[in-house]
Amino acid sequence: MVSNRSSKTAEEQDLGVSNVSTHGGIVPPDSNPHQNRDHVVTMNNENNVPDDDIDALLQTLKDESGEKDEEDEEVEKQDDLQTGIKKVPPQMLNTDPNLGLTNTEARERLGKFGANILSEHKENMFIKFLMYFWGPIQVTMIGAAVLGGALRDWVDLGVICALLLLNACVGFLQEYQASNIVAQLKSQLAAKASVKRDGRMIEIDAKSVVPGDIVHVEEGSIVPADGRVVSEHEFIQVDQSSLTGESLAVEKQHGDDVFSSSLIKRGQALIIVTGTGDNTYVGKSAKLSASTNTRGHFTEVLNNLGIMLLILVILSVFIAFIGGFFYGKDVVTILTYALVIMIIGVPVGLPAVVTTTLAVGAAYLARKKAIVQKLSAIESLAGVTVLCSDKTGTLTKNKLSLTEPYTVEGVETQDLILCCALASSRKIKGLDPIDKCVLLALLDYSDVKERMKEYTVLEFRPFDPVRKRVGAVVEGRDGKKLTCIKGAPQTILELVVQRNPALPQDVSIKYEEEVAEFARRGFRSLGAAWQKEGSDWQILGILPIYDPPRIDTATTIQDAKGLGLQVKMLTGDAVAISKELARQLNLGSNIYDTKRLVGGDGGKLTGSELGDFVVAADGFAQVFPEHKYQVVDILQRRGLLVAMTGDGVNDAPSLKKADCGIAVSGASDAARSAADIVFLAPGLGTIIDAVKTSRQIFHRMLAYVQYRIALSLHLEIFLVTSILIVQTYINPELIVFLAIFADVATLAIAYDNAPFSMDPVEWNLPKIWMMALILGVELAAFTWLLYGILLSGVSGFLTASETLFKTMLPSWQLAGAVFVVDIIATVFTVFGWWGSPQSASSIVGVWLYSIGVFVVLAATHGLINTSRWVNSLGKKEPSELRSFEDFLFQLQSVSRSHEKGFRKPRRKDSTMHSPRSPSLAKPKRETPPTQIEAQRNDVEDGEADVEGESSDGYETEREGIAKEQRRRESNATLRRRNSTIYSKEG
Repeated sequence: MVSNRSSKTAEEQDLGVSNVSTHGGIVPPDSNPHQNRDHVVTMNNENNVPDDDIDALLQTLKDESGEKDEEDEEVEKQDDLQTGIKKVPPQMLNTDPNLGLTNTEARERLGKFGANILSEHKENMFIKFLMYFWGPIQVTMIGAAVLGGALRDWVDLGVICALLLLNACVGFLQEYQASNIVAQLKSQLAAKASVKRDGRMIEIDAKSVVPGDIVHVEEGSIVPADGRVVSEHEFIQVDQSSLTGESLAVEKQHGDDVFSSSLIKRGQALIIVTGTGDNTYVGKSAKLSASTNTRGHFTEVLNNLGIMLLILVILSVFIAFIGGFFYGKDVVTILTYALVIMIIGVPVGLPAVVTTTLAVGAAYLARKKAIVQKLSAIESLAGVTVLCSDKTGTLTKNKLSLTEPYTVEGVETQDLILCCALASSRKIKGLDPIDKCVLLALLDYSDVKERMKEYTVLEFRPFDPVRKRVGAVVEGRDGKKLTCIKGAPQTILELVVQRNPALPQDVSIKYEEEVAEFARRGFRSLGAAWQKEGSDWQILGILPIYDPPRIDTATTIQDAKGLGLQVKMLTGDAVAISKELARQLNLGSNIYDTKRLVGGDGGKLTGSELGDFVVAADGFAQVFPEHKYQVVDILQRRGLLVAMTGDGVNDAPSLKKADCGIAVSGASDAARSAADIVFLAPGLGTIIDAVKTSRQIFHRMLAYVQYRIALSLHLEIFLVTSILIVQTYINPELIVFLAIFADVATLAIAYDNAPFSMDPVEWNLPKIWMMALILGVELAAFTWLLYGILLSGVSGFLTASETLFKTMLPSWQLAGAVFVVDIIATVFTVFGWWGSPQSASSIVGVWLYSIGVFVVLAATHGLINTSRWVNSLGKKEPSELRSFEDFLFQLQSVSRSHEKGFRKPRRKDSTMHSPRSPSLAKPKRETPPTQIEAQRNDVEDGEADVEGESSDGYETEREGIAKEQRRRESNATLRRRNSTIYSKEG
């Protein structure tokens, strides 16, 4: 049973652990009741579990620590996003907390700064839909449709219009579904707010809150705007998961910043509003997301192909017009030839084939728990070379766990666990994560769990940010009292040394060495000690706590590296924690802080050197949102395709910036809206299946593009030369029929068997054009040998693999589709539709001739693929890229210098406090850390040498970067060789 006894021993008074309040809680002797009212826990609270019912408590915690905990999101630091929003003058933030603003002042500020809502740029959906009819291929198809209508060729007109409409509808629906970020953010904002106006607390609409308002927040309320805590003797715990994805509530005290849309989990306080609407953290994230260019990589590839095809069509039509007029053809005949050239000159079925192929791939990925929100992201993922991953919840479980504890000589591990468990809260709701971690450890220490039932908690004091410890007084069945404490290791040691001067020095030295070792490895540590009634204080040991990696993470990273992906970890945690995790996952040792990213390390790194530095790094710690955005931007300027994982609102800009944004399991609504792909399963395991599938899809699309361009060139060359040389009339309906049916047949390529490359793939357009030109000329030459017999049908399998001789058979869907088209063409030939009937011997001869042509074209295709010269086409020289980066860096440097020249110096007595990171808010006075922050400070104190490794010895590090680049290039060469062997083996 729990007792509310108010008796206290001299030892307890001297320690400051007790001093029982009138309501049964514990108050420090040197504190006032008002200051610590939220720190006091009454032992008869209905949310507390009785001491003799520890099994029920552990079962409840175990149930809460299931799959849901593993989907929690990363604890990340953030900073103010500089997006050009006007600042609030410092004098407007001097509001008296006891009086608040007057109604007149509030109206004036509302007129000046606007309502506390997120601005939303409304797009004309009709115009946006019409934009899907704009592009080189679409323009050519529209021109062909207009010309077909003028010539009353209704069949061609109907087919072309149907293909245009299908492509536009699919593309519009996909983008509309994934673009509603601002609406998702608005749904998380508060509707009402309690503000102090003219000295009275009133409730108003949250949109009427203005800078300088004094707002009252309490447990369960949503923060209506960005602000700063002004209550002197209050503290609150804030859930910022809607912003950062972090599962741990953050403690805020006087001078700390709070952010719009955050949820108050505990306590109450007054805050002064520092930013509203677009000038909040949420508003700036939304604005940066909206300003990010979302034009896909695949769209640019298709546009480049379309422009070249359009140029060839214009040239062919011009030649046909000249030839027609020269030979005296009538205008209708010439326009008919122009229509035929326009249809065969561009792949009219390209949008439909691409959409079908990507949609089939998206359906397959959905079965693997990867939801594709933007179809073109599949193509981008196939070419991704760098995967930037967050840490907590993705690489790790986001679930604090105990690792091997350190115990002082003569102390049993069970005693250490028992002490920490007794000094833990039994309050189920709002249980501290560290207390939860300690209590769950009892599941592995059944004997300790049984011993806990022998004690009754007399008094318990939760974590005190001043003393950095938790204390409890318990009573055993023998009536003897036991005082248990746990907290920051150094604090525990100092207290024991002070109360027990007889503590051997070697114990203190060994204890401090273990604290330093745990800090170096990035572990959070808990020190523990107890005092038995009538005995001296005894230090027990240290409990190291960490967020363990997922079971499959190390394997996933190695698989990703085997697929040619460079994995970079971007985390807000400290460098030491990040390096330890990277060591466990074999991720690499090049983990740095972010000092060199902004401004290139104060000018030490030029544009190209900064690019080298980011490429060679295995990860960055202590990152803010703009650091993530900058890393993605630098990698993209290097010509690399980047995939980015994220889960919070602050990740939305970098998710949209990346070539393939991935929202991990449990991500916020805004992150999911900004992402291209959403993972439903926790961790990174799904990425391997997604990459392999996307590369298979890429091979299918590459096969179709090469085949279709070659077919277009083949038909253009043959048709134009037939007009100019032999002046023979060729039935245009036959040509159009064969071209469109070829596209219809290749729709089945979406189901074709295709290998996945062991390296990232890319659209090498010069190589594609070289391949298509050679094959197109060959086809035209062979066609001229038979004069008028089209042999493109059997070439559909030609580009399904990039090996000299095929060993992978096509799927039955593709084989059947092409075979049916060939049979239909044969039937037309037999009956003489669109031409004269042919004999059976002629048809058999053409089929045999086609097979021979197929063999010749396959050999040509294989020889071209093995040509080093052809594979090197379109490759940029590194020197050119570095020169361009240096040029951009110089422009940025000049811009920063220009801005500094016009920037007014900040007044030292300014009360302006700009919004900063929820986890790195800098108050005007030193604020006591929370229990978790206290342990983080111990970690950071022990990692100075680790961080020094990433900032000292610049020349040595530059040599290391160059060495790392050479190693990566060597590995890439080996992977390409292995990929070639793999493709040849099928």
